[in-house]
Amino acid sequence: MKVYVRAPMSEKRLVELKGLFDEVVYEPWNNTGERYYEDEMLEHLLKEKPDILITELDRITEKVLNGYDGLKVIGDCRANPANIDVKSCSRHGVPVLCTPARNCEAVAEMLVGLLITYMRNVLPAVQWIKDGKWVEGTTPYYLWMGNEIQNKTIGFVGFGAVGHTAANLLKPFGCEILYYDPFVESSDPSFRKTELEDIFKLSDVISIHLPVNPSTEKMINSELLNSMKETALFVNTARSAVVDNDALIEILKEKKIRGAILDVLPDEPPKSEDVEKFNLPNVLLTPHICGASYEVTDHQSDIIVQRLRYWMMKQDLEHVVFNYKDLVKEE
Repeated sequence: MKVYVRAPMSEKRLVELKGLFDEVVYEPWNNTGERYYEDEMLEHLLKEKPDILITELDRITEKVLNGYDGLKVIGDCRANPANIDVKSCSRHGVPVLCTPARNCEAVAEMLVGLLITYMRNVLPAVQWIKDGKWVEGTTPYYLWMGNEIQNKTIGFVGFGAVGHTAANLLKPFGCEILYYDPFVESSDPSFRKTELEDIFKLSDVISIHLPVNPSTEKMINSELLNSMKETALFVNTARSAVVDNDALIEILKEKKIRGAILDVLPDEPPKSEDVEKFNLPNVLLTPHICGASYEVTDHQSDIIVQRLRYWMMKQDLEHVVFNYKDLVKEE
């Protein structure tokens, strides 16, 4: 079998793939310059004629699958295959494998770093120095005094791999960890499961870790946001669509809460009006980079190669194949 690899992959796992399959073509998107949209993707599939595609950003649509019917499996180096028309894959009998939790460490570490950066006023203090405002008679020790993370109550909305990893990083700070997730029961007794409303009323920091689906769109609504403590910090490193952003902007403008850290925006790249709306002194914006670390390539490589092995051996397919249930229905 031939494998066409369009995702960045560690040398170790690339060597492993070459030992498992007859031919491996390594052409990651970061070498070619950008993702392939459907026409380019179809063109390259027809040229390479692979049995297996490992991708990360390329668009796999009905048109692609109709134009090339040689794929036996697709490995997508993402937690959720947002770049793939999964329903079309199911109709064509193509299993889709993903890499859940590939960037949980990256997001969790960045989350803790951003919390410290915000709460200790690091960015405005640095800018203050660069602007030449540290002059005789000023006392930066008092001007830029911030807050410690120690003993703060951190509330997680969604407590999957990222939330759990971040909670474990925060635990040594003596933080009280609250979480809301109907689908998770933490094995750590120090992490307290509670109601969604309590997360917003009790937490010093509310951190959002929800996927986007019909039940979560704008789930973080005006009522919840307005129930936050005046000193609370709102953090979203997940998806913008799960928040009522108009309500969030309103409470930030009125300074009803301390502020927000946002790694995600309604449109990416953002429209100029969105940048203007969120360009507030109490908001720290980052361009969707919390999950961007070099080590993520190692993590996704490990996961996708392991899942390909399971697929080859027909083991644990119900958990390994993202569209397993739909494939069974199609049969």
